[in-house]
Amino acid sequence: MRKAGVILGLLATVGIWAYAQSAPVVYKATLAGNSEVPPVNTQARGAAQVNADSATNQASWRVEYSGVSGPLTGAHIHCGAPAGANAGVAVNFGTTLASPITGSGSMTPAQMADLQAGRCYVNLHTDANKGGEIRGQLAP
Repeated sequence: MRKAGVILGLLATVGIWAYAQSAPVVYKATLAGNSEVPPVNTQARGAAQVNADSATNQASWRVEYSGVSGPLTGAHIHCGAPAGANAGVAVNFGTTLASPITGSGSMTPAQMADLQAGRCYVNLHTDANKGGEIRGQLAP
């Protein structure tokens, strides 16, 4: 009987550990023009939340913004750069870019590692600011 209890305890521990390793992590960012590289003078502001599951390499997002200079021409997660540097697009938010932007998609394991290391950011682009009008670094 004692052996069965030990085995059940070990199985429960492994199950909890596996669940903890695959639980989604919430990353947030405050979006502003002064976070762009180079900085952009804009009244626009925003907030982003990305839920990322490293076990499945899936992410979902909600991005709210206001005050941009015109309709968005692009909205993405960029990965591979710390704050103050630029990187390529990792996840495209699609073509329906009215606030709030919601959706989900997959990330590569390398992109997920960049996200966990603080090297991903959300960037919103407009015609007046093709390189990005507002941006924010994602952090847990």
